[in-house]
Amino acid sequence: MEKTLPVEGMTCASCSQTVEKVISQLDGVSEASVNLATEKLTVHYNEAKVTLEDLADTVKDAGYELKLPRDETTFIVSGMTCASCSQTVEKAVNQLAGVEKAQVNLPTEKLNVAFNQQVLTEADIIKTVQEAGYDAKVASGALEREDTKVKKQAEMTRMWQRFFYSTIFTVPLLYVSMGHMVGLPLPSIIDPMMHPVIFSFLQLILTIPVMVLGWPFFHVGFKTLVKRHPNMDSLVALGTSAAFLYSLGATVAVALGESHYAMDLYYESAAVILTLITLGKYLEARSKGKTSEAIEKLMGLQPKTARVTRDGEEMKIPIESVRVGDTIIVKPGEKLPVDGIVTEGKTSIDEAMLTGESIPVEKTAGDPVIGASMNKNGTIQYEATKVGEDTALSQIIKLVEDAQGSKAPIAKLADIISGYFVPIVIVISILSGLSWFIAGETGLFSLTIAISVLVIACPCALGLATPTAIMVGTGKGAENGVLIKSGVALETTHKLDTLVFDKTGTITEGKPVVTDILTVNSTAEEELLQLTASSEKGSEHPLGEAIVRAAEDRQLTFLTVDQFEAIPGRGIDVSINQRTLLAGNKKLMTERGISLTAVEEASDRLAGEGKTPMYIAIDGEMAGIIAVADTVKQHSKQAIEKLHQMGIEVVMITGDNLRTAEAIAKSVGIDRVLSEVLPEDKANEVKKLQAEGKKVGMVGDGINDAPALAQSDIGLAIGSGTDVAMESADIVLMRSDLMDVPTALELSHATIRNIKQNLFWAFAYNVIGIPIAMGLLHIFGGPLLNPMLAGAAMSFSSVSVLVNALRLKRFKPTRTKAV
Repeated sequence: MEKTLPVEGMTCASCSQTVEKVISQLDGVSEASVNLATEKLTVHYNEAKVTLEDLADTVKDAGYELKLPRDETTFIVSGMTCASCSQTVEKAVNQLAGVEKAQVNLPTEKLNVAFNQQVLTEADIIKTVQEAGYDAKVASGALEREDTKVKKQAEMTRMWQRFFYSTIFTVPLLYVSMGHMVGLPLPSIIDPMMHPVIFSFLQLILTIPVMVLGWPFFHVGFKTLVKRHPNMDSLVALGTSAAFLYSLGATVAVALGESHYAMDLYYESAAVILTLITLGKYLEARSKGKTSEAIEKLMGLQPKTARVTRDGEEMKIPIESVRVGDTIIVKPGEKLPVDGIVTEGKTSIDEAMLTGESIPVEKTAGDPVIGASMNKNGTIQYEATKVGEDTALSQIIKLVEDAQGSKAPIAKLADIISGYFVPIVIVISILSGLSWFIAGETGLFSLTIAISVLVIACPCALGLATPTAIMVGTGKGAENGVLIKSGVALETTHKLDTLVFDKTGTITEGKPVVTDILTVNSTAEEELLQLTASSEKGSEHPLGEAIVRAAEDRQLTFLTVDQFEAIPGRGIDVSINQRTLLAGNKKLMTERGISLTAVEEASDRLAGEGKTPMYIAIDGEMAGIIAVADTVKQHSKQAIEKLHQMGIEVVMITGDNLRTAEAIAKSVGIDRVLSEVLPEDKANEVKKLQAEGKKVGMVGDGINDAPALAQSDIGLAIGSGTDVAMESADIVLMRSDLMDVPTALELSHATIRNIKQNLFWAFAYNVIGIPIAMGLLHIFGGPLLNPMLAGAAMSFSSVSVLVNALRLKRFKPTRTKAV
């Protein structure tokens, strides 16, 4: 069983390491991973050995809170028109065994039910509502996301208020305590030389509110310290408590007549450290929020309501109430609420939000449509086929969320260090203070050293370095039509040195078209096409279908066929318009004694270009050739050129014969061709490349590509392909544009580069900052680090890592000029 659950109370990488460690030690847990940026625990466990309650208790013992799936579900109830309706629904559900509370909100048409999931299921509740004369469905995960967003916003507001009120007391405290040192005037009543008692007690009075406002640091910090899992808050709590308690003792001494202690107060350090770290936490929360903007943009695409017809009546309902099978009406300029199939009308739809294609797609009856796309110019009706969490947009949102919550292998080093970081810093702090005291320095000097070491150390930067970059990187990928399924995939992609492309449907369109029409013996081009297309009308052969489409494009009239004979493996023999027509391959012409001399040179040239020539003879004489080919996609050559610039070897794999395959490969600049490969052997070909020591990516779109996609180091599925291929792939390219392949590689390189920068600065900050706080510069006659400056440095170190990660938001794929 795998579950992803929110964890509350974590403030730094040390916290996430603690949660991971205690959960991993449970019997029955095979894997536990915590993402600090998303504040979620993903755990794989055996339900027979460990329960969710066991997980929650273990996390609670470590000093944090695991939010279990609530035995409370929100349903969307349709059909209610008045307070009597809502009362009826409430009463019916409340009477069910296992229901603790059922409450209906009529304006929002929502039913919240707290119930025992061991006794009752959601299906039972829906059935009860239906029996009461209404309809109900479980509300989508979008509500949960909205609830999380509201909570995070409220937390940011609280953080800002804490900072604001702390500043109100800290600024005058700084003026009182340090103003006289820089020549600022102080009223005589609080002059430390004239009234040391008032001077000391005023600082105490101004500091107490800041300490109270900073209570969360102490509550969490000392709680985790007692549990022997100290975190960043423990460092802050220890440092500021030491400063406050020392100052409090000095204040008592001043009150008892030892006035010289008035110059040894540390109140301003405690207050400034708490205020600055609160500001840092606020900025960190804001930056974290920006990392998930891609999700919010995707969620904002979906309309809130849908216009449906039920029982012959047109009505507007919340999108959550749309059911599979509903008939939905969409007018020009409106967004489509859910996925479906057009049943009536004709329009063009802008699907750029999902496919990136800027040109609207024409839609008529029978065509599929995607929820959240924009209807441009016609009114259509369509039948809903996928609603709620099943729509394409919801699936994409879930995929991006899962990727953002995953870890990349590069994070392991930071995770290991973070697990030991805080205890080591506490030991270093104590040893540093003691060393200076033993060396002959005063207790005040030694305390300054100890506090500085505690508050400058920052495990947050280490913990945020990787997940924030992954969140921004995967979000940016989604914006560019590149859906990366995990942090592992994102990291592995930058190591690829070989890309294998399936030919049909990937490099080529997968839809044969007529490319050349050559005539002999004075036969007119249109006449040749008209006769051949009329003969092939109704044909299921891809070449025949291509010829029929070419005639339709030219709006030619189809003639009636008098007699038709299909010759397996050869072609067709047809009587049409009082003429006899043969259309097929070289074997058919040879067997019927038709001379190929007039077209031999042209047919060889066409075959060399990767095209398939169809020979046509009329009344026993060669009339011409119609060449059909699977055309290369618009950007295939451009994409391969870009991959070559990136140092990637490009391989094409196909079931076609070598000559045709090499012609296609030559036209787009492919390095290596694997031809006449059976579908089941594609995975083996990938394995052979891996055996050569290559890191192989596979790009494909069909069911027969799925094994190869799974075998490759990274599978990239074309978005227009099959569900099986996309399920097997690590990266899904939403558009059929091969330029998204180098985009995926560029994004991976940019993200990994960003992660390495983050880790470097996080490590460098602590490696440089902690020795300076220990007094290393002071030994050589340099300055001593003030604890207030240490607190400021700590606050902004994690913010700087987040800001660097946010630079990824400026990522834009580079495109070579069209060729």
